[in-house]
Amino acid sequence: MDRWFRATTILAVRRGNSAAIGGDGQVTLGNIVMKHDAHKIRKLYDGKVLAGFAGAAADAFALMDRFEAKLRDFQGSVPRSAIELAKEWRTDRALRRLEAMLIALDRSSLLLISGTGDVIQPTDNALAIGSGGAYALAAARALLQHSTLTAGQIVRAALEIAGDLCIYTNRNIEVVEIESAPA
Repeated sequence: MDRWFRATTILAVRRGNSAAIGGDGQVTLGNIVMKHDAHKIRKLYDGKVLAGFAGAAADAFALMDRFEAKLRDFQGSVPRSAIELAKEWRTDRALRRLEAMLIALDRSSLLLISGTGDVIQPTDNALAIGSGGAYALAAARALLQHSTLTAGQIVRAALEIAGDLCIYTNRNIEVVEIESAPA
């Protein structure tokens, strides 16, 4: 039944010495809003890594658990953990059926991890996934180019814009920030 759950927008932005990730709180089942205040952002590895997920809820939680285990295996290295998760996700028969995506970031990395084996680092310091991801990403890119807002402020503003445009995204927004490594 989880495969029918939709409605997520996750956005992560890095700017200067900070980075932020945020998500809306909406969960739908078909065309019915089931929940307004879901938490789709997680602090991992003693709060040093932040991750957000989109997709089927049970699948996303299974992937988040596996990613956290990889972080422990590789001493908190987000790039190494992401690559190892993507390899496992791509080659394991059971994992291949999972319908979810993750965005992970720490003090120096911002990555998208998909079930097709992709581990993508953006060139423009912004990543988004989920139903309203394209709206949030477009807004974030514009704000990165044409404002002096902080990473957290950009994430919040862009998610609000996505919430106004995407019927599967609401304005109940959670933003978590992390200080990044000095530039």
